[in-house]
Formats: sequence, structure tokens, C-alpha cells
Amino acid sequence: MQPSPWITRFSPLVQPGASVLDVACGRGRHMHWFAQRGHTVTGVDRDAEALGAARAWGETVEADIENGPWPFADRHFGAVVVTNYLWRPLLLTVLGAVAPGGVLLYETFAQGNDTVGKPSRPDFLLRPGELLALCSGANWHVVAYEDGFLPQPERFVQRIAAVRPGMPTGSAPTRYPL
Repeated sequence: MQPSPWITRFSPLVQPGASVLDVACGRGRHMHWFAQRGHTVTGVDRDAEALGAARAWGETVEADIENGPWPFADRHFGAVVVTNYLWRPLLLTVLGAVAPGGVLLYETFAQGNDTVGKPSRPDFLLRPGELLALCSGANWHVVAYEDGFLPQPERFVQRIAAVRPGMPTGSAPTRYPL
């Protein structure tokens, strides 16, 4: 499976050689993308079979992050990638896993998706502006944000590319590639 165009578009925000965590990584399509670009990658998922494929690209951790402890309590990553996954109790934990100056790349289903397919439960659909509010409240630098409808396959999505504050920037403004 191909990596998400959102992830590939904003992957240049990730510092060269930075570590990348792929949350709910499945078979590791984004692990593969970042590993090919020289990043150390880690993926977490509860599906042992899917992790078998992801293992080819880097470190994998089998864990039920919804019902068990967060396996990266003392680790920070240069980027955290989340696609097609939402567990609200973990949102602040995911943000906390991004190192100062690191990048959050998040893309998942949004309200309205119930009119075109699955997931359809409100628990698994972002509310309007939810990712933006999450990062705005934490004073992140939001480089890009979208909340809308994609036609193929039909789905409602919300996605954000944001940089965590904390790295000294010097006198010149940081140039975030679009």
C-alpha cells in the first residue's frame, strides 16, 4: 500500500535522520517511507501479523495502546505519524511523544464519514476543528491543516502537519517547506 499523500507531502518537515514513530502502523507503509529516507523508524500496533511485515523497516512494538500502558513513556521522536486511527484518550500522549522541534503528521476520519462508509461511530471521527484546536492549545506551529471531503475513496478527513515548539530558532524565521 502506498503512503498517504499528506504524509509524503509534509515529510520534508522532519529533520534529516530524526527518529519517527508510526502509531497504529499496521503493515508499516509509513515506516517504509521514512526508512527509505534515512530515518530510524518505530511502529506500534496490536496486530502481530501486520507487525510481521512492518518489522522489515525498523523497530516494532506489539501493544494494545487503548487498553494497556503507552510503551514509549520515556521516549521522544523527531516525528510522530498517525493515519486512519483515533483514540481520544491518547491524543495528549501522542503530542507528548513528539520531541521539541519535532513534527506531528496526523490524518484520520472526520465527522461526516458516517454518510459514506466506515468508520461511522462518533468515537472514531474527529469533530470539526478538533486537531487544530489540540495543536493551537499547545502552541504548536501549524504548517498545514485540512478538514473536508476526499472523493476517491469517498471519505471525510481531518489532517494536520504541525511542529512542536521548543527548538531555538535564532534570528531568522524557520522556513517550513510546503
